[in-house]
Amino acid sequence: MPAPVLFFWYPVMKFLDQAKIYLRSGDGGDGTIAFRREKFIEFGGPDGGNGGRGGDIVFEALQNLNTLIDFRYTQHFRAPKGGNGSGSDRTGHGAPNVTIAVPIGTQIFADDQETMLADLDHPGMRITLLQGGDGGFGNTHFKSSTNRAPRKATKGWPGEERWIWLRLKLIADAGLVGLPNAGKSTFLAASSAARPKIADYPFTTLHPQLGVIRLSMSEEFVLADIPGLIEGAHEGAGLGDRFLGHVERCAVLLHLVDGAAGNCVQAWRTVREELLAYGGGLAEKPELIALNKSDAMTPRETSARLAALRKASGATVMTMSGATGQGVPEMLRALQNIISAERREKAA
Repeated sequence: MPAPVLFFWYPVMKFLDQAKIYLRSGDGGDGTIAFRREKFIEFGGPDGGNGGRGGDIVFEALQNLNTLIDFRYTQHFRAPKGGNGSGSDRTGHGAPNVTIAVPIGTQIFADDQETMLADLDHPGMRITLLQGGDGGFGNTHFKSSTNRAPRKATKGWPGEERWIWLRLKLIADAGLVGLPNAGKSTFLAASSAARPKIADYPFTTLHPQLGVIRLSMSEEFVLADIPGLIEGAHEGAGLGDRFLGHVERCAVLLHLVDGAAGNCVQAWRTVREELLAYGGGLAEKPELIALNKSDAMTPRETSARLAALRKASGATVMTMSGATGQGVPEMLRALQNIISAERREKAA
C-alpha cells in the first residue's frame, strides 16, 4: 500500500491598503435612584450613584503590521457601555476602551474620503478618535437644601458613531517607479532580502513591496517597489495610479527605464506625465534616473540612449543592470546620500 500523500496549506499574507469601517464609542451608564435604608436611621437621604463612562475608540500605529487585510473581515467596532450607578452612592464602572491596531502610515478619513481626521505616521502613535459618553447622574447629585429627597436620575450620554476610511501609505525612504517590466522587482531582489515575483510579462507586481537596503552598520534605508505605470494610469488604465500614494512619503524616487526596450525618452516622459497628473508633490521630489538592463544592450546602444535620456531629462542618468549587479552599488550609494541629507535636514 503506497504511503499517503500529505498536502500542507500555508496562508498567504494579502495586501490591502484601503478599508471602510464602522465605529461606535460606548454609551455612558445610567444614574440610579436610591435611598439609604439602615436600622435606627430614619431619614437616610438619597444615595444613588452616577453612571460610569463609556469606552473610547482608540487607534494605535504598530510596527509589525504592513497591511489592512484584517479590516476586510472585521468591519464593525463597538466599545462597551459604562456601568450603571447603584445604591450607597456607588459610581458605575468605566467601560474599557477599544484599541484598534493599524500599520504605521495609516491615514484616517471621514466618510467623504476627503477630510483627513488623523495621520498615524510614527511608531506607537495613539489617537482617541471617538470618545465614550459620560455617565448619567444619580439622585444624590440633585440633593439640595430645598430638595432633600430627589427622585430624579438621568440616563447616560450616548456615544459617538461614524463610518471612516482607512488608507495606508507605506513608510519608505525611496520609491521605485517606471513602466511595467522596467526591472524594478529585479532591482529590489538584487539589493535587498525581499523576494518579489519576477517574470517576463507585464504587471508581475500587483501590490507594493518593501525591502531594507543595508549599506553598512550605520547606513540603511527602506525601498518601496510599486506596480508599473502605463500611459493613462491616472484615468484608470492598467492598475491605475492608486499605488503612487505609497511613495508620497519617500525622500527620493528612483526612475528605472528599460534600456533594452528602446525609445527610452518616451518611456521616461510617460511616467513623468503620470506623476504630474497624480500630484501629491511627486513630480517635485528628487529623482534619480537609471538606464536599466545594460547587459542586454551593446556599448553603442548604451551610449546613444544614455545621451538621449540625459538631453531630454536634463538630469544625471546612470546605467545599471539589476540582473548582473552592474552599477547597483553605485546607485544605492547615490540613494543613500540623498536620504541621509534629508534626515540631517529634518533633525536640524
